[in-house]
Amino acid sequence: MKTGLVIGAGPAGLMAADVMSQAGLAVTIADQMPSVARKFLMAGKSGLNLTKNEPLENYLAAFGEVSEKLPPILSAFGPAEVMSWADQLGQPLFTGSTGRVFPKAMKASPLLRAWLARLDQQGVSLKTRWCWTGWTDDEVTFDTPNGVATLNPDVTVLALGGASWARLGSDGSWAKHFSDDVAPFAPANMGLNIKWSEHMHRFFGQPVKAVALHSGRHTSRGEFVITPHGIEGGGVYTISRFLRDRAPLTVDLLPDWSDQKLRDAMAKPRGKSSLTNYLRKLLRLDPVRLALLSEFGRPFPEDLTTLIKGLPVKHAGPRPLNEAISTAGGLRFDALDDRLMWQKRPGVFFAGEMLDWEAPTGGYLITACLATGRWAGAAAAKYALRTES
Repeated sequence: MKTGLVIGAGPAGLMAADVMSQAGLAVTIADQMPSVARKFLMAGKSGLNLTKNEPLENYLAAFGEVSEKLPPILSAFGPAEVMSWADQLGQPLFTGSTGRVFPKAMKASPLLRAWLARLDQQGVSLKTRWCWTGWTDDEVTFDTPNGVATLNPDVTVLALGGASWARLGSDGSWAKHFSDDVAPFAPANMGLNIKWSEHMHRFFGQPVKAVALHSGRHTSRGEFVITPHGIEGGGVYTISRFLRDRAPLTVDLLPDWSDQKLRDAMAKPRGKSSLTNYLRKLLRLDPVRLALLSEFGRPFPEDLTTLIKGLPVKHAGPRPLNEAISTAGGLRFDALDDRLMWQKRPGVFFAGEMLDWEAPTGGYLITACLATGRWAGAAAAKYALRTES
């Protein structure tokens, strides 16, 4: 019986093991943590946004400029296939108003339990606290609680994650084994550093809604949160790849108002009202948006229209890599063939956040991990069984 090894027990690794075991391989999963899928379970604390129910072309566009090898992988196991997969595991789903798809249970643990039960039924062996240390000739080596262990599988799929949230297992330490083939890690879906003045402290933890964020020609209509360190949230994450190198950020405090509508409204005399009360009553700006206007707009120009429609937010770049939801960088696609097999070591495949891609939150991250895991697992099984050379 042909044997397969999967290193890393996140969604990409579990999907690779699922496909390989269904194909008839005897599969072992090895993970350095005491339990599996820790980042997956953490994502479930906010509801587990599995995918985005939208046309495939829109879905693919969310990944930006990527290697030509990635779109076929994402197309083969896209939003529709993810929803069908979850249903097969007995997990009913619902689609929110924005197209985001969640389990009705609104957490990851029921789906993970069902998935692990299926893997167990398929004979998959799970080794925890097994830390991969590399290769010795044809053998894969690990540090384990019982000392050094070696395996000699017919095929191996590596799904060791990116380089954020190290405490959950994805520390990026694997990169030292592939230094020539790894694009440098960078934070993705991350917050921005801002040094607030004292008057902003009372707004820490408050959301900023009904705004639009702009970085160059890129726009986000999501909300964000004021934090002691800066700003966080989906509205920032959507354009984080463009802000990473300290690109300018502007915020439209009234995105549903045209410039002319705003000018017409502000032609009304202010009278004896303070500027804050005037703007609050006239434009219905809430306290947190008024505070942002004061933080970044003073001294106020005579014409406030341009400022309200394009408030320059002075930031000091991204929060640290380990705090990011995901990472850019990783194993370059030009080091792999179309099967996601490493060109320097036949029979070794890669999946998940180890690969050099990034995407915004909103269902894209998990779906891409599942898709690349499925692709690599299927290719590894075919390679092991020699149904393709």
